[in-house]
Amino acid sequence: MTTPSRTWLDLANELTPDFLVAFGDQLIRRPRAEFEGRDQPYATIESLRAMLKDHSWSRGVGKAKSALELMRVGSDSVPETLLRLAMEAAGLPDPELQLRLYPDNPKSPTADLGYKRFRLAIQYEGGHHLDEAQRLTDARRDRAFHQAGWTVILVTVEDLRDDFREVIRRIRRHLAERAA
Repeated sequence: MTTPSRTWLDLANELTPDFLVAFGDQLIRRPRAEFEGRDQPYATIESLRAMLKDHSWSRGVGKAKSALELMRVGSDSVPETLLRLAMEAAGLPDPELQLRLYPDNPKSPTADLGYKRFRLAIQYEGGHHLDEAQRLTDARRDRAFHQAGWTVILVTVEDLRDDFREVIRRIRRHLAERAA
């Protein structure tokens, strides 16, 4: 048996670069204790960097080092990471992750990704967002952003299947309108 971090390194040669980053993002993200029964991430950037140094002879270590440079704390799902990477590949500014509408309020609604400066919230709506209770929570969250003058872009698996092309076009248009 290996640790999650060592498994990440062992899979470095097998996964695509984007999925290696997404796997790594899941290792370093802040867990939600109320849902996961843990309050510490499986790894940190520093612990992964140290592991790569200790295993510099391993297959895939170069690819893992490149992935580590793209990893970010705050992505709560693989699709969120893939969306962020697609945005960056499209030349969009680096989005903020888990962006709070009201930064000083820990109970504030949050966006998965977004740009405070441009008042844009981006939400990836995975399968669990079809649950009625979650839909009500999501509607309340989106209404709070709208009432504060923000635009909310909802992203689904259909957008993922399209490599987020339409989403990126919408984000680009919004940023251009707000910058003008």
